[in-house]
Amino acid sequence: MAAFTRRKALQFGAATLGGSALPQFAIGQSDNRPSITIAVQKIVNSNTLDVLREQSNVGERIFFTSLWEPLIGKDWLGNLMPRPGLATEWKRIDDQTVELKLRQGVKFHNGAELTAEDVVFTFSRERMFGNTEAKNRSTIKAFETIPTPRPGKELPAEIPAVARRAWPDLLRVDAIDKYTVRFYNATPDVTLEGRLARYGSDIMSRKGWEDAASYLDWARKPITTGPYKVVEFRPDNSLTLEAHDDYWGGRPPLKRIRFVEVPEVPSRIAGLLSGQYQFACDIPPDQISDIEKNAGFEVQGGTILNHRLTVFDKNHAQLQNPLVRRAFTHAIDRQAIVDSLWAGRTKVPAGLQWEYYGDMFHADWTVPEYNPKLAADLLKQAGYKGDPIPYRLLNNYYTNQNATAQVLTEMWRSVGLNVQINSVENWSQIMQRNDSRAVRDWSNSAPFSDPVSSIVNQHGPNGQQQQIGEWTNTEMNQLCEVLETSTDRARRRTAFRRMLEICEREDPAYTVLHQNATFTAKPRALQWKASPAFAMDFRPGNYV
Repeated sequence: MAAFTRRKALQFGAATLGGSALPQFAIGQSDNRPSITIAVQKIVNSNTLDVLREQSNVGERIFFTSLWEPLIGKDWLGNLMPRPGLATEWKRIDDQTVELKLRQGVKFHNGAELTAEDVVFTFSRERMFGNTEAKNRSTIKAFETIPTPRPGKELPAEIPAVARRAWPDLLRVDAIDKYTVRFYNATPDVTLEGRLARYGSDIMSRKGWEDAASYLDWARKPITTGPYKVVEFRPDNSLTLEAHDDYWGGRPPLKRIRFVEVPEVPSRIAGLLSGQYQFACDIPPDQISDIEKNAGFEVQGGTILNHRLTVFDKNHAQLQNPLVRRAFTHAIDRQAIVDSLWAGRTKVPAGLQWEYYGDMFHADWTVPEYNPKLAADLLKQAGYKGDPIPYRLLNNYYTNQNATAQVLTEMWRSVGLNVQINSVENWSQIMQRNDSRAVRDWSNSAPFSDPVSSIVNQHGPNGQQQQIGEWTNTEMNQLCEVLETSTDRARRRTAFRRMLEICEREDPAYTVLHQNATFTAKPRALQWKASPAFAMDFRPGNYV
């Protein structure tokens, strides 16, 4: 990404979220702001509010832009490209170093001022990296179940694993002065600015960490800079946030936000129509017209920078032969899924990539063609005898997940794949490594506009698939290092294409089903705009 200079920063100066801190809310002023309740399918999967531990679609909705904030922000209501966040400007020192100027006067939820010391601590071994080392391309094994946090401040093992997924070569962060920090990388990296804007690079209060009695105490009430702060978190039930009136971007428009778990779609819709909830999330497309028959309600949303995938464990006895996995990919009529289950409101993308990659995007790339005859021939070549292949499934964690699974299973069975659905209750059971792990659902996002943010982050040496032992490929891992460390744009582009060939065609790690979309229902009278992401933005200026 191009360096964001002082001159560019000044262009944002007049914007509410791009300029200096706004005048704060007077304490004596009457507080007539509304409180709202939002019905969601799930609040978090890890039962914590730690941005490094909760790397999920549902976490994105509650974390951004309400709670957690990074140094380099995003245009959440526009094209998701970078803009000033907790840093007002940044510049490249060289291919391995970026310097940032912090926004002055930013207050954490505990009243402490954000300084360089907090940024240094956020990217420290104590908080993020543990005993892992930069420039180490060996896979860091993450727990295959979500553990109960230890009583002290020791990091759960998946946190350093995720940290090195996001920052494989970060050496250190130095405080140059109270409001200036410098990031030093062990290798050249053209994506450092993108990494600073990505999910997981958000800033926390050092004092907030030190004041907490244990990791779990901190992780269920993290002290951050967002416009809302945690009042109460009841795992698997509800999360209540209240306004942080010292917010640097101005007085938040809501007094309180309460997220409640309502797993069933009909219950979310009924609660919305009765006035119990002001927002109902994860609305399936076939329900949109029924909701909007009531003139008082509308549904907002559309496609987002996230793709739905089917993921393979190549260690399963029936999937070790790549021809079998290739058969899976050719047996899927993706357009039929888009037309029948999504009412044409999304699309089949060009593999695991997005147009916003710019010149790194391969416009001529396609997902494997729908060809049932080829799929059956591949199974015959592989010598597949019709042995059962388990498909682990959550109950509509993703919109239309159950319906999609039923359609996929019939498509696979029609070419001879004996796929059997195994319904489970949580992600720990989905990830558990044993003989019944073979096929599962997943989705992949692109947190910044480069393929490093997706194909490397999710399928590379320290991507989730390799960390939990589902899949690996030596050439793919070598190409990941090229993509992460080369400054030669043409070489990086060639490497990315070869990675797509390996992961999607030759030795399938996954297959893309369709671009994801998210739809949120609300009363028409509420003046609020949906982001082109899972995140729900309730900052000043986006709720009336």
